[in-house]
Amino acid sequence: MSPVVVILLLLAGVSEAAGRLVPLAVRRPGVSRTHLISLLMTGGVVEAVVFALWPLTAWTLADLMLPAPAPVDGLLWTPGLVAPLLFAAVLAFPLLGPLFHLLLLVGVAVTLTGPFAAATGLDWWRAAECLAVAGVGLGLAVEAVRRLVARLSAPRTPEAVA
Repeated sequence: MSPVVVILLLLAGVSEAAGRLVPLAVRRPGVSRTHLISLLMTGGVVEAVVFALWPLTAWTLADLMLPAPAPVDGLLWTPGLVAPLLFAAVLAFPLLGPLFHLLLLVGVAVTLTGPFAAATGLDWWRAAECLAVAGVGLGLAVEAVRRLVARLSAPRTPEAVA
């Protein structure tokens, strides 16, 4: 991956993490800035890794569907393919609604499907299926980890004794 692609993926990840942290900052006004910044950076790196793994996970699924293994080089992110992802991450703060976020990610997947189909040798619909399954699987895994971290980091309130 080129440095430009890595920077674009990190920006998309930080933007996605910022959208997730805005509601947290509003609900917990006593959270320190350093804690929020550390959560933002950690979340940004995690989201960037998930974005980077999306075509690789889809490639693995495509290998399972093909009778012969696909070429080894795979589909790599390019600045042209990452730009719509960055645009979707910037626009898709959860405050704007999960449906809008989903529509933007579907748009990014459609943009990625053509090059993915050409690289794997699958037809367009099979390539779209691999990208969708990989995206949903990664999204569910990250959401489960996000909820676990939120549950573990929630402040404990002592129970009132009657």
